[in-house]
Amino acid sequence: MALEVAVKAAVGKVPVIKFDDKWISDSDVIVGILEEKYPQPSLVTPPESANVGSKLFGAFVKFLKSKDPNDGSEQALLAELKDLDEHLKNHGPFVAGEKVTAVDLSLAPKLYHLVITLEHFKNWTIPQDLAHVHNYTKLLFSLESFEKTKAAKEYVIAGWAPKVNA
Repeated sequence: MALEVAVKAAVGKVPVIKFDDKWISDSDVIVGILEEKYPQPSLVTPPESANVGSKLFGAFVKFLKSKDPNDGSEQALLAELKDLDEHLKNHGPFVAGEKVTAVDLSLAPKLYHLVITLEHFKNWTIPQDLAHVHNYTKLLFSLESFEKTKAAKEYVIAGWAPKVNA
């Protein structure tokens, strides 16, 4: 078979796919190849939902690395999480409704890292009033494909430690 998938579970590694003897590490390209080769079930995210959560990872990293509690990074992260919560409230349980799409597959590991590292390094958790985000993370983290490929918590923490302590 021309399609070979290799999952790199260590922090700092990305999922890669070998297609026609070429390794590809760009997640969007990988989803495109899988969508073309295996169109059902479709992973295409409707255009109106494609950018949902796109600023979340940047806000998370800034807050995680922040040493100044007054720099606004926590508020910026909360704003992104509230936007996601509002979107999920109106369109959920997944970003595009009832089915998982590429944007969910992109957000799942980002949210996983957010949950683990912020609790570990900052003793911070997603506020309970963001119920739709909590439900969403529970749904994403319980997907069989996520369960089989997620990095162990200790590896996530070890991977972020040098960046947080820099």
